[in-house]
Amino acid sequence: MLTLLFLGSVGLTEILVLLLIVLLLFGAKKIPELMKSFGKGVKSFKEGVNGIEEDLNVDSSSAKKEQASADSAKDSSAEKK
Repeated sequence: MLTLLFLGSVGLTEILVLLLIVLLLFGAKKIPELMKSFGKGVKSFKEGVNGIEEDLNVDSSSAKKEQASADSAKDSSAEKK
């Protein structure tokens, strides 16, 4: 038995009734199209999340490189004195 926040306990009977209602509303031909567009949306969302993670990783690695070059510049200027 599945418990949802706003629905309480949802059993197999309730899930089957919901699926039957969806089938009646959209028709058997329209459901595959809806699922295909839903899958494309999920794929696009995942690509966006991965793109943001890559940008954050690139930014953090470039910041580390800048910090390392600044530290080495400080070390070389300290050696000159």
